[in-house]
Amino acid sequence: MMAFLARIVDHRLTERVVMVLIIINAITLGLETSKSIMESYGKLLIALDRTILAIFVAELVARIVVKRGAFFRDPWSLFDLFVIGIALVPTSESLSVLRALRVLRALRLITVVPSLRKVVAGLIGALPGMGSIGLLLLLVYYVFAVMGTKLFGDTNPELFGSIGQTAYTLFQSMTFDDWSNGIVKPLAEKGNEYGWIFVMLFMVLSAFMVLNLFIGVVVTALDEVTANEAPKLTHPAHSSEDVLAELKALRAEIAALRQEVGKT
Repeated sequence: MMAFLARIVDHRLTERVVMVLIIINAITLGLETSKSIMESYGKLLIALDRTILAIFVAELVARIVVKRGAFFRDPWSLFDLFVIGIALVPTSESLSVLRALRVLRALRLITVVPSLRKVVAGLIGALPGMGSIGLLLLLVYYVFAVMGTKLFGDTNPELFGSIGQTAYTLFQSMTFDDWSNGIVKPLAEKGNEYGWIFVMLFMVLSAFMVLNLFIGVVVTALDEVTANEAPKLTHPAHSSEDVLAELKALRAEIAALRQEVGKT
């Protein structure tokens, strides 16, 4: 019985069925946000949602029974358990946020699709490097916020009146949100004709250099994950003992063949 259940859990058809159900469930959860659709098909959508949730629970229980302790050592399995567990928690008016968290079931696609799993693993592996780059970006941000407040705080208080306002203005320029008309032109109108140099320098350091370092770290982490998951030929197909055994067998065959030739 256990072997049969294990074959079902690990079968590719089961994986594809779960994938399709996750997509259908994500669509139904999106349709539930429409009042008009809920008025017409609310009962059907709720019944479909509960049916799919029951299938997810059965599949999860089967995986726990088959894998036992290994299930709780697998982070992806624990993620599935967390997502399904949220859906099973009874909701009330005080816990209405839990109803919104039901859509997290759509994230189970990450655990089902290997390519998505690889991307997430790469992002997690890039976190240490991203932390260092984030600290560098924060340092650049703070330095330019102090400089901008001191340089333009008196003439443009609406943009650079305090460190908080300057930080918001710098974020606007870093995201290219109307930085020309919204930041550079007001600076020039208040007598800061060369204020564009300050803005452009910050944009080059933050958006073009530091943020691109994030991309480089993530790409490197994805390459490492791909390399680790690729089949490694660390063990030769035939060990030295196998080769010696084959040589001995070949010598014995040659010796036997010589004896036969000598007899003839």
